[in-house]
Amino acid sequence: MKSFIKIHPRDNVIVALKELKKGVIIELDKKNIEIIDNIGRGHKIAIENIKEGQSIIKYGYPIGRAAQTIKIGEHVHTHNVKTTLSNTLTYTFNQSLNTLPYKDRHLTFKGYKRPNGSAGIRNELWIIPTVGCVNGVAERIKKQFLKDFKELAVDTVEVFKHNYGCSQLGEDHENTRAILANMVTHPNNGGALVLGLGCENNSIESFKKKLKDYNRDRVMFIEAQAVEDEIQEGVDALKKLYLQMHLDKRVDIPLSELKIGLKCGGSDGLSGLTANPLVGMFSDFLISQGGTTVLTEVPEMFGAETILMNRAKDYEVFNKIVKLINDFKEYFISHNQTIYENPSPGNKEGGITTLEDKSLGCTQKGGKATVTEVLDYGETIKEKGLHLLNSPGNDLVAATALASTGCQIVLFTTGRGTPFGTFVPTMKISTNTPLYKQKPNWIDFNAGTLVESQSKEEVLEYFIKDIVAVASGKRVKNEINDYREIAIFKSGVTL
Repeated sequence: MKSFIKIHPRDNVIVALKELKKGVIIELDKKNIEIIDNIGRGHKIAIENIKEGQSIIKYGYPIGRAAQTIKIGEHVHTHNVKTTLSNTLTYTFNQSLNTLPYKDRHLTFKGYKRPNGSAGIRNELWIIPTVGCVNGVAERIKKQFLKDFKELAVDTVEVFKHNYGCSQLGEDHENTRAILANMVTHPNNGGALVLGLGCENNSIESFKKKLKDYNRDRVMFIEAQAVEDEIQEGVDALKKLYLQMHLDKRVDIPLSELKIGLKCGGSDGLSGLTANPLVGMFSDFLISQGGTTVLTEVPEMFGAETILMNRAKDYEVFNKIVKLINDFKEYFISHNQTIYENPSPGNKEGGITTLEDKSLGCTQKGGKATVTEVLDYGETIKEKGLHLLNSPGNDLVAATALASTGCQIVLFTTGRGTPFGTFVPTMKISTNTPLYKQKPNWIDFNAGTLVESQSKEEVLEYFIKDIVAVASGKRVKNEINDYREIAIFKSGVTL
């Protein structure tokens, strides 16, 4: 295994692939460089003398400016680099589209074909509270139901608790209703019990209007205040749904029906070298098969946004991306917060220095495909191809938002590890092999081999097969551990 990598010919830094001690001599471009500081895995080293104010170049792009003179062989990080990002900007559309290198292989997965034509990769029975007040009731209904069904003929029975549905105004109220409505109609859900209280803002009757088209055979509603025994009513409803669901069978479905969310969290200095590029290659591959991917975490596009803007399919989509970026910056400003309060402490420890550094690595999950559409928070996918989604970077909020668009899987890259999962399979891809070995109960796939022994083509092929297996029923670690949660974006007043 190499000890370092130079990512792009224009770069004036290299990235350590393992710990390097002070005094070590490395050879680069036929010249010897002495390492001045102890360097951690994923951290950057100057390969030329860099003057104060000069750009630090990584991935072929500036990731900030030197805050002081940096010597060749010196550690390049937060102590001597500062961001150059500013507030809202005016952008110019310089379209640059790519031809993807993958042919349609006519692959299929074993999934559930729903009556409305959508495809699910799970057949799960869900209880969805309209308001947090009935979370406990929902849990009791599930517990009582499972007493009568020791061996289930469906994938799982889940309650998706949340704190909202009442005392919310305006956009927050609409966000809650949109996310919950999208869950009710999600194809991984073979049957849903919508459980309300009776006095909440998000009442059953108003929620039904939000739902519009839904399968009335597979969605049932209970208002707890309107019945004598809400537990028994709930159990009876689940039994009716279950008796229909347990007859559902997996069938061959084209890979073009997959919709996959792209997310990262707990990133490190190898994220932009291994896991994120791998997910980007898969995104391009899936889109070449006629499928769909969704990239989000808008604050982690800052500094790399022009790359995405110039891949917009037309001027209309370009303007939507500009609005997506600038509106999110205005959100920070309206709350009197620093736009660039990022990377996180864990990111910095892993070698990520500035938001530009983080964003240039993060956006690689979107591959090189044309951006076909921009989705607002709570919107669902309407066409094929690569989409951008309006959502913050918070892991659970963003993963929930991705699943809410209709994505059946979320691919989650991580350099530091995380156990959580949202309401669809949340597949963890490690950026480095030590994490994969340390946390086998969290991590589903190791991308660390990309800087060790395997070629991009080999790893991508293994990755494709693994995702097809997951889509066909193989459980990922968050499902095995039963870590399933939702988080809804909130920005306004609570009554």
